[in-house]
Amino acid sequence: MPRVLIIDDQKDVRAMVAIVLRVNRYEVVEADSGAAGVKAFTEVGFDAAIVDIFLGDTSGVEVITTLPELAPSLPVVAVSGMTALDFMEQSPHLASVVCLQKPFRPNDLLEALRKAQGAVDGAIQAAV
Repeated sequence: MPRVLIIDDQKDVRAMVAIVLRVNRYEVVEADSGAAGVKAFTEVGFDAAIVDIFLGDTSGVEVITTLPELAPSLPVVAVSGMTALDFMEQSPHLASVVCLQKPFRPNDLLEALRKAQGAVDGAIQAAV
């Protein structure tokens, strides 16, 4: 069962994302801050991460930059309700991050996870 880390400081958003993933046979770990998310990531291996851009304790972009340093082939989905995420595509080190605008439907979330996995697989093949 794939394990996904959800990092979002809004409890209701984390709960909704967790429910969608659990129903679709994902194992889920929730973190309410960037620090808690990075700590959880260092303690347990994950197959993907969903990270809110605006976290109370830090920037989600900083967290998104840190996670691949710990696991280079990690699929990451960045979510935000406050801003367009176009800036993510312009940073070469964030090229494989898939962006998802809040609010989103469950199918949008699942599609974003699949797309993130495909982006990582493509980047690995291009590097070989």
